[in-house]
Amino acid sequence: MNHRLKQSFKRLHAVKRLTGWSRARKTRALGLWWQALLNLDETTQVCTGESQRVLLATSLGAYQPASRLDSLLAMALKLRGAEPHVFLCDSFLPACQLVDAYFYPNQDKFLRHGSRHDVCRTCTEPTASVFEALDVPVHRFSSYVTDLRRHEIGELAAGLPAGDISGYRFSNIAVGEHALAGALRFFASGSLDREPRGEEVLRSYFRAALLTAEATRGLLDEMEFDNVVLHHGLYVPQGIICEQFRARGARVATWHPAYRRGCFTFSEDDTYHKTFIDESTAKWEEIPWAPEFDSSLMEYLESRRCGSRDWISFNRQPIESLEEISSSLGLDPNKPWIGMLTNVLWDAQLHYAANAFPSLLDWTVRTVEYFARRQDLQLIIRAHPAEVSGQLPARQTISDELNQAFSVLPDNVFVIPAESRISTYEVMLNCDTVLIYATKMGIELSAFGVPVVVAGEAWIRNKGFSFDASTPEEYFELLDQLPLNRRLDGPTRERARKYAYHYFFRRMIPLEFVQPGRGGLFGFDLSLDSIDSLAPGRSLGLDVICDGILNGADFIYPAESYAAGGEGAPSTPVPADHLTLP
Repeated sequence: MNHRLKQSFKRLHAVKRLTGWSRARKTRALGLWWQALLNLDETTQVCTGESQRVLLATSLGAYQPASRLDSLLAMALKLRGAEPHVFLCDSFLPACQLVDAYFYPNQDKFLRHGSRHDVCRTCTEPTASVFEALDVPVHRFSSYVTDLRRHEIGELAAGLPAGDISGYRFSNIAVGEHALAGALRFFASGSLDREPRGEEVLRSYFRAALLTAEATRGLLDEMEFDNVVLHHGLYVPQGIICEQFRARGARVATWHPAYRRGCFTFSEDDTYHKTFIDESTAKWEEIPWAPEFDSSLMEYLESRRCGSRDWISFNRQPIESLEEISSSLGLDPNKPWIGMLTNVLWDAQLHYAANAFPSLLDWTVRTVEYFARRQDLQLIIRAHPAEVSGQLPARQTISDELNQAFSVLPDNVFVIPAESRISTYEVMLNCDTVLIYATKMGIELSAFGVPVVVAGEAWIRNKGFSFDASTPEEYFELLDQLPLNRRLDGPTRERARKYAYHYFFRRMIPLEFVQPGRGGLFGFDLSLDSIDSLAPGRSLGLDVICDGILNGADFIYPAESYAAGGEGAPSTPVPADHLTLP
């Protein structure tokens, strides 16, 4: 089914109810599964003594990956002597990450009632019952905000000038920034300017952000926590909770399903969007590089052409004939090819100090203007496939924006639209140089030896193998040097491969009892033979995660120590009579 058509079904009342019912059913099944597993393991010993108190800020109970992984972490932490608690929104926020403009194409009802009449009704209580079955205390947002404070926050959210919202800080917490990111995500757009109800939706997310900040402050005033664990670490409400705990000096761990199936990425103190930029190169540059690591890395990177070993792929049947691609685009084989990779405009719109341009769109337009004067080169722009095939298809696309900015594109500029089946890898690997803003593909291209120029918050920035620009002047000076007509030299390419290995095999932590399942993007099931499988020493990946949460150790899986290529490690095999989440 066409991705946009699929999204349009969300607006139907029956579909909304069915979606909510399905989410609630899956969550209740999770609780019953844990209860059955606990009944099988009545002799399991939970450590006691002086324990750390850990808050699992699941927040959005209907977000299935969170309810599954957080319940797994709750039990694993209990087995390590910690005291886990859970923090859930209870139909309290007027807006959150679970809703979008496809769900509410007419925002009137959403602005009047939020999502409490549909999404919220099947969110909190099924998830609360899961953690109650695990004997984990559940805290609800509404319990920590008085009626008076709710009224004051409502007045502030309604009265603050719209232009001041994105920069607004609550007790030095960037609530406005996360509110804007949430509103952009709601509309699946990089700007609110063309949305008739854009300001009103922004104010709803701003009010939700303020309420989250107040609820989190109330919880922390009542009870001390040593650590908080939460998914994403941005948007509303997770971004605000993350910053609130960090400001209190508590240890913060954020997580997100990784690219590789069965793996998760954890970061310390902030969303992974930011921590990967600032991560010290000392974490990976001394990896004792070996031929088996190199071959295993490159084998995996080749698999990413169609995503056969990943949770998700945007192009399962790519067109890979270079001759066919060149002919269909009308490329001149005698002029150098310069690639340009864009991102989804609305995704993770946060402030990054190192950006050379104020936005991805500004970078794109100014780059095209530059190449209009460079007829000796050809610019090939690849719009991100997730604009149409992602979980939330973009309502503002690069192709549309270029059509608005230019009545006719320069004849040496070519656009591969998001819906095209042309292989991004085949095109970019044959480019002289590739220009990027924030895409993670810069990691892969550098590992193949392709020179990459970074203009935004890409994770390869400052790693020692890319060409980084922090101002427009630096960026265009780099472009003036094109064409480079070369590949990265041996030592630089090896450095790039060490980082790629670190990112794909060490920062992506495997959990052998997480099995790919149904349920949309990053849907997974749990498969355990006993609760004891979560005990210390039984799963290396789980030990790494829990050690990071409880002791501040690096969230780095020691892949190079256990298997050629890093895809194996000591673990307890799952026997035939294991219990799998239905």
